[in-house]
Amino acid sequence: MKTIKQFLIDYSRDVISGEIMACEKHIWACERFLNDVSREGTREFPYVFDDEKARRFLYWMTQFKHTKGPLQGENIVPEPIQIFIFGNVYGWVHKDTGYRRFKKVYWQVGRKNTKTQSLACVGSYEAMANDEYMSEVYIGATKTEQAKICWNEIKAQIMQADLLNKPEKKYRIAYGKIEHPKTQSKIEALSKDAGKTGDGFNPQCGIIDEYHAHKTSEIYDVLASGMAARAQPLMLIITTAGFELNNPAYRVEYDYVSRILDPNKVEQNDQYFVMINELDKGDDVKDEKNWIKANPIVAANEHGLNYLRGELEVALAVPEKMRNFMTKNMNIWVNMRENGYMDMQAWTDCGSDEIPDLKNRECYVGIDLSKTIDLTAASFIFPLDNGGFAVESHGFMPEDTFHERMKTDNVPYDLWKKKGWLTTTDGAVVDYDYIRAYIKKMEKENGWRIKEIGYDPYNATVCPTDGSRWIHNG
Repeated sequence: MKTIKQFLIDYSRDVISGEIMACEKHIWACERFLNDVSREGTREFPYVFDDEKARRFLYWMTQFKHTKGPLQGENIVPEPIQIFIFGNVYGWVHKDTGYRRFKKVYWQVGRKNTKTQSLACVGSYEAMANDEYMSEVYIGATKTEQAKICWNEIKAQIMQADLLNKPEKKYRIAYGKIEHPKTQSKIEALSKDAGKTGDGFNPQCGIIDEYHAHKTSEIYDVLASGMAARAQPLMLIITTAGFELNNPAYRVEYDYVSRILDPNKVEQNDQYFVMINELDKGDDVKDEKNWIKANPIVAANEHGLNYLRGELEVALAVPEKMRNFMTKNMNIWVNMRENGYMDMQAWTDCGSDEIPDLKNRECYVGIDLSKTIDLTAASFIFPLDNGGFAVESHGFMPEDTFHERMKTDNVPYDLWKKKGWLTTTDGAVVDYDYIRAYIKKMEKENGWRIKEIGYDPYNATVCPTDGSRWIHNG
């Protein structure tokens, strides 16, 4: 019988060769696995693949039944993509301690590709079968109904599993908790709107379903910080793409995990497993052969293909539905607009990993002034020798409204401040003298020669016609 490790090796080779059609980031994940195998157990890479641990979890999955859909009532048979993901997650361990390698998992995939089913199997395993005493498993969401989707799937799975019900029931369900008396472990749904945010808890496993819907990283941060006392915790995020590009799933997590996979980037995190199934740049969403890139399970069978055909038919007939098809089915991040959408790949393509030397250059300044509601911003625009432009921007916000604005604007201003992109000013209104001092400071420190200053009409009276005089003589 083929080992799990050999299955993953063969699968990776098939993906890389094109035998199995996959998107670029899926290919990168397989290349990452083969690279890890090549350096297994070395000083630089102190992890080894434990086939038995990988097989044990995959066996656990087979003890549950599909709870809905055309396969309802049949035992789960893990699909190749599930074997690859969870074989990695549970197979890799530290060569000295035996503890799991991956502490975090990110899987982005189109809807109906067994996301919730997979999360449910992980949740019950971490509470009941992973040899962890007093394990705490939390499903985090902003709304109770979202957190309950995965919790209810776990409940439905275990109630139909002979392994957990015969000869006697091995779990208890009461007061919104699923408990495992033998290990004194529990599974519970957490949500912000119910006032349950995980404070004071000690998660063994944190599960976040549809992270794209989270306006802030509050739930994620609380679960992650509570894991410090655990030897081998697991944070698991599964999501489709979304519309809100200011939310942490896109702005923080997707950007970061994409860099982990990209062999051309220097980002490295050996404790974070990443799988992204999406359409590639330039792929035609109407071409069925591309669908499997974002739908490795749904598009692998005729029933699933018919479902996607129906979704596309509606999207073509009703243009407003196309955004939803692209985002939820094809897993493409789309900036939502009332009368259209912006392909974020087009925006990303405007960027560059190489930051030019901007010292002693001419530049133009743009300022967008506010009082208390809008963000005040100052941008420095530099014409480059290649005909392009470099832009350096900085935001300003009153300290007194900082925390409230994070909630109302759905923007991770705390992250911006930490990264140095945003400065908070004292008081409840923006101090324009601070903005002026900041521009003068940047000009002096970098040897910049400000040619012109532009500003919007709002509060234009604070800037004279000659904007540079406002800076230099203010």
